[in-house]
Amino acid sequence: MLKRYFIALTAVFLTFQLFVSSAMAVELSAELRTVTLNDKGTPVVLSLKQVQQGKRQFQNTCAQCHASGMTKTDPNLNLSPETLALANPPRNNIESLVDYMKNPTTYDGFQEISELHPSMKSADIFAEMRNLSDEDLYAIAGHILLQPKIISRQWAGGKGAR
Repeated sequence: MLKRYFIALTAVFLTFQLFVSSAMAVELSAELRTVTLNDKGTPVVLSLKQVQQGKRQFQNTCAQCHASGMTKTDPNLNLSPETLALANPPRNNIESLVDYMKNPTTYDGFQEISELHPSMKSADIFAEMRNLSDEDLYAIAGHILLQPKIISRQWAGGKGAR
């Protein structure tokens, strides 16, 4: 009897979680999901699938060092729009973030750091990068650019969009 009750309760909980997750994703308007594609400022609207994929992949791949947009190894650098825009080259659009995830460089752009920062180039060292596709990298970049618009002050220690 207790086993049936537990199974029923678990089913109700999982159904509720599925409904709530779907409802939250639907609440993201196309305007909110619009981020910058490239250094020309071309806008692009992330699909709901890309938003969900980006969140999942970021959590699985990046959040251990970049929880809530902070940088564990250097608290002075974070994933806020302002910090990304001041990098060299600027990393405040999808294409530049994807490029960074493939070939990371220092914040000033002078040194290649693939042996220190997970990247596609260093997938042999960083196992979490091995199974990521270009589509996954695009979704992760979209997630990074979208978060300041969604959670504002909770992203990057309050240095996100206001």
